[in-house]
Amino acid sequence: MPSAYDDHAEAILSGDRATLARAITLVESKREDHRKQAHRLVQELLPHTGKAIRVGITGSPGVGKSTTIDALGSFLTAQGHKVAVLAVDPSSTRTGGSILGDKTRMAHLSADENAFIRPSPSSGTLGGVAAKTRETMLLCEAAGHDVILVETVGIGQSETTVAGMTDFFLVLMLPGAGDELQGIKKGVVELADMIAVNKADGDNIRRAQAAAAEYRAALHILKPASEQWSPPVITYSALTGDGLPAIWQTICAYRQSSEGSGALAKKRRDQQVTWMWSMLEERLFAKLRADPELKSRLPQLEQAVAAGRLSPMLAVEEIASTMGL
Repeated sequence: MPSAYDDHAEAILSGDRATLARAITLVESKREDHRKQAHRLVQELLPHTGKAIRVGITGSPGVGKSTTIDALGSFLTAQGHKVAVLAVDPSSTRTGGSILGDKTRMAHLSADENAFIRPSPSSGTLGGVAAKTRETMLLCEAAGHDVILVETVGIGQSETTVAGMTDFFLVLMLPGAGDELQGIKKGVVELADMIAVNKADGDNIRRAQAAAAEYRAALHILKPASEQWSPPVITYSALTGDGLPAIWQTICAYRQSSEGSGALAKKRRDQQVTWMWSMLEERLFAKLRADPELKSRLPQLEQAVAAGRLSPMLAVEEIASTMGL
């Protein structure tokens, strides 16, 4: 019996938003029949993907990510772009919460016909959430969105995950670099393709400029991720829109540079392989969690390891043996 989703590909390619939303729900489903349908759909649409600019955006809570994405996205749609905003939310793996609240804070963009906003799945491992986000990104590209903004809430491993699925990684910072610099995570700065200091408006302009100068000094100490690109530091205001064109111009310059050198093609090839392994890992863990023998045995193994009666190595051996590995 043909699936109701068999005609999704054609509708998505025509830019049908409702079909795109249903297809993403299909991708996020944990049902085995849905998983197979989703894989067929993504495979069918794969030749129509890859043309968009993929931008990862991170920053600590309070930096103004939602306001920035709302302003930047609106700027881009006004320039004729179709923008998709996706989210990788590690908190959802612990609490079942969602970043959907950010959609309500993107007032202009959420009402824009040329924008599509989608929160992350509400459960599963961060790797699982990331895998679904990658597939969602491909669906949005097939639907004609030429700019994909992938947001992370800026906590822990999610930053590395988002940097690993995008072309350009934008790190947002606040004025007041003296204090900020002390708490800045070196790993995040090393991932950055650009640092943008927000809230450079009114009385904050000088503080923002001072912060930018300190971030530039910090970047000089670190080895850049690419020999062809030195991450710039700029100031901007999500509130007034000042500096947003400069952010986009920098992203476009990076795209042009990385395409010309072949770095973008290599990065995307590497990301595809990483995607494959992360999805395999997710499937293995799903099998582990679903195994009836292991479900009853795992709590006992955990208790034995925690109490020091069983070494972690032997516990892993038993689990692997039960799974036939």
